[in-house]
Amino acid sequence: MRDVVFVIPGDLNTPTGGYRYDKRVMEELPSLGWRVKHVALPGDYPSPSERTLADTAKLFASFGADELIVVDGLALGAIPRETLSHLKACLIALCHHPLAFETGLSIERIDYLHRTERVALSRAVATIATSRSTAVLLAREFNVKAEDITVAEPGTEPSARAKGDASPPRLLSVGAITRRKGHDTLAKALSKIRDLEWEWRIAGSIDRDAVAMQTLENEIEAGKIAERTALLGPLDDAGLEKEYSSASLFVLPSHFEGYGMAFTEALARGLPVVAGSGGALVETVPRDAGVFVTPGNVGELALTLRRLLTTPAEVAKRADAAWDYAKKLPRWSDTAKLIAGALERASAKAAA
Repeated sequence: MRDVVFVIPGDLNTPTGGYRYDKRVMEELPSLGWRVKHVALPGDYPSPSERTLADTAKLFASFGADELIVVDGLALGAIPRETLSHLKACLIALCHHPLAFETGLSIERIDYLHRTERVALSRAVATIATSRSTAVLLAREFNVKAEDITVAEPGTEPSARAKGDASPPRLLSVGAITRRKGHDTLAKALSKIRDLEWEWRIAGSIDRDAVAMQTLENEIEAGKIAERTALLGPLDDAGLEKEYSSASLFVLPSHFEGYGMAFTEALARGLPVVAGSGGALVETVPRDAGVFVTPGNVGELALTLRRLLTTPAEVAKRADAAWDYAKKLPRWSDTAKLIAGALERASAKAAA
């Protein structure tokens, strides 16, 4: 068995795509000959306090030069050069999406994160990207050599097909309420089609972004759709399965996604998808199963939803396409094999 340490900020059981990715990969790697150790960093990344940076520097200094560590990009992209200087171990970066591409940041914050992530990635001997789109972005914007990037898309396991038999039709959004996810855009769009029958159900953390949450609540109230909207909060696997099963459409007009695990999980249930065209989603969701809208364009989203809710034949056709496409999606064992290969190459490169 070979050893690898995963350094991840916060609670590994947090129900987001990034944490679920890390957790599943760590569960799969032992079957491929890797002994995995998990070390948690403080949970205030990507906005670490001085105390957090001091603790991170101390942790980094404790690793030997011959150790192999994978640092999740939620922390790595926000770690300044001075803190990184304490690290002598062989570093592998795991990038779900660059921090500077989060929606709602100030120009100063974007510039800072762009610089810190570029420095951090230059320190890594290898980088794992969770989509081809992110890999291209890292090479273009952060000067990461293409040959040093391994694309390991998230796995998607087979699931039962959604019944979609709820009445009225259920529109499902899965994702933490943050500005990047575009829930506010969807609330505005739904307020324009109140003449149609529908119910909107939102599964995801409600305490990640106070500004986004307040904005969403305001839009729901202003749009007079509160009685037709359910804020479910974070759900466990059984709760999510129940929501997917009864949904008619999956709708999340994100401004940017590094991959979009919730979208492929929707496809795996045979759900048609309405998605924002930002980031990797144009690759994650096939065009015969999904409809793309310009992020932030309320009118376009409202017209798209009106068409789908009044054209059951199109919804059924896209549902069949989603179900067929899902059969070709990679499994978590495939993801882990790609990462194991990246670990082996990084280890050999560091030893050379």
